[in-house]
Amino acid sequence: MADGYQLVLASGSPRRRELLTRTGLRFLVDAPEVDEHTGLGAAEAVAALSRRKALAGAKLHPGMTVLGADTLVAVDGIALGKPIDQADAERMLKLLSGRWHQVYTGVCAVSPEGECFSGLDTSEVHFTPLSDEEIAAYIAGGEPMDKAGAYALQGTASLWIDGVRGCPTGIIGLPLPLTLSLLRQAMGREMAETD
Repeated sequence: MADGYQLVLASGSPRRRELLTRTGLRFLVDAPEVDEHTGLGAAEAVAALSRRKALAGAKLHPGMTVLGADTLVAVDGIALGKPIDQADAERMLKLLSGRWHQVYTGVCAVSPEGECFSGLDTSEVHFTPLSDEEIAAYIAGGEPMDKAGAYALQGTASLWIDGVRGCPTGIIGLPLPLTLSLLRQAMGREMAETD
């Protein structure tokens, strides 16, 4: 155990770090570089990528529990990752305007023995209709540029979200009920001692 830490979060996302902190578990953050191209649909892609990230982290931290996660937004079956530029962010926001879309988050916990425990969270979000001016102002503020689907539930975009079905923390990037269930399986007795 590295300096008393119980697990490693294999993600550089500040949102995932903040959410995992709510569990009370001690963890360190080490986001390994992984190839994020899959050619899969959104649900399959987040499942594969969360596993890829967790296994890469487990190679760097043998004997520790490692948690990986990945989130994608999808509309009309089209996966929307992080925008590559402002025009891409505008395209995504126009796709989301006035409609429901899906948010998929894959989570994978690798036990100290190397066993994988994986799950998928699926939620839906509804946006009010957005004007071109609202979209332009939002993009100018820079918030959408590092977010899947070009928005964050907990950010300025919350002004336009008038419906949520599913797990809010899954939409933010780490579904806590699912994550805790997987960590209990991966950590076993060690997790029980911290409950």
